[in-house]
Amino acid sequence: MKSIGSSESRVRHGRRLLPSCRTKRRRVSCLAVLTLTFLSASELRPSTVQDSVSAETVPSDNALTIRLEEEAGSHPVFKVVGWNEIGLVQSEAANYGADQWQALFAVYVEPDQPSAVSVPPILGSYRLEEGALIFQPRFPLEPGLRYRAVFNPMMRPGLEKSAAGPPATDPMTARFDIPKSEAIASTTVEHVYPSTDRLPENQLKFYLHFSAPMSRGEAYQRIHLLDEQRVQIDWPFLELGEELWDREGKRFTLFFDPGRIKRGLLPHEEVGVPIREGKNYTLVIDRDWPDASGIPLKEGFEKAFGVGAADRESPDPKNWRLTAPQGGTLQPLSVEFPEPLDRALLLRLLDVRDLAENLLEGSIQVDRDETRWQFTPREPWSPGNYSLLVGTTLEDLAGNRIGRLFEVDVFERVEERITRETIPLPFKVLTTGK
Repeated sequence: MKSIGSSESRVRHGRRLLPSCRTKRRRVSCLAVLTLTFLSASELRPSTVQDSVSAETVPSDNALTIRLEEEAGSHPVFKVVGWNEIGLVQSEAANYGADQWQALFAVYVEPDQPSAVSVPPILGSYRLEEGALIFQPRFPLEPGLRYRAVFNPMMRPGLEKSAAGPPATDPMTARFDIPKSEAIASTTVEHVYPSTDRLPENQLKFYLHFSAPMSRGEAYQRIHLLDEQRVQIDWPFLELGEELWDREGKRFTLFFDPGRIKRGLLPHEEVGVPIREGKNYTLVIDRDWPDASGIPLKEGFEKAFGVGAADRESPDPKNWRLTAPQGGTLQPLSVEFPEPLDRALLLRLLDVRDLAENLLEGSIQVDRDETRWQFTPREPWSPGNYSLLVGTTLEDLAGNRIGRLFEVDVFERVEERITRETIPLPFKVLTTGK
């Protein structure tokens, strides 16, 4: 369908209310959370368009009206129907400029409060179709706003205004309310790592994975640790001024307080460890935690786990079991560990290289409660010698690194880049059948 005109506007209207609440104790949920009232125009899917208030019509034998109608494959359009001069406009339209179209038919956003400031018409284009003058807004209409459509038939370009001509006709105005779209909660907690339900007494951290980006500044008041009687544990986690999120805002790293984990430190001696061997606990994530759009989670999340003895031994690659693939296949290289290791570090600290030190491309999978790592190459394996390079900053669940215990380490802030040394674990790919 050919567009025959356009209009320009400098403003689009909408407001966003962000959650703003705080309690004296950071462990107590906010009493109320303000939800998002401005929805992205691209997400508007009105099932019905509501023509609400006082359409002031001009008497006409042709039932001249202004309508707001759905249009297949696009957002709603404003239509002037029943105008007996559509045929004249059709013949003159090629000569109309933006100002002429706007003088004839324009759509505005009604302000919340009466204002002396003149609001320009909204962006859009014009066309003539099946006896109707159609205005197509450039952007979808905003839920919760009122629009005012003004049609002035006396402003048709070329209309002769003489004393002998027809009497002047007042502009026709119609107002339309766009119903607010109900916010639908869809973001979920996809997983909490470690996957195992048995953690060491000196467990260092959790990784919380969400299906969509989350809001910032909410984490420590939305996460709770409960004991067997579902009584909240006081201050088990390290609360940093800057929350530890990945770049997408979908993975949050939650540390237990290292001062309570490390022996010899004052918090450990006076308060004790956050979780104790032989006890059971539940990590709780509030449903009210808003995502990046200000909408609460679809549902809350709980991870129940028991606690075993503290782990004070470093991971030792000599105790890992490597299962080499066969040449000419896409079988994965499989590495099994005697204990769960840190999943996020497993995904980035292990590399496979050939004899010429070329890095192999492929996909990584970590499963079996983080006790198995598998690498599937992009291209079939060629027979020969390879190495699995392991970064020495790889950690177990207690934060013990290869060759370095967390007990004697200094807590360091997680950085985007980690300078690391590697140790090679050689393996050989044999020809199929040998």
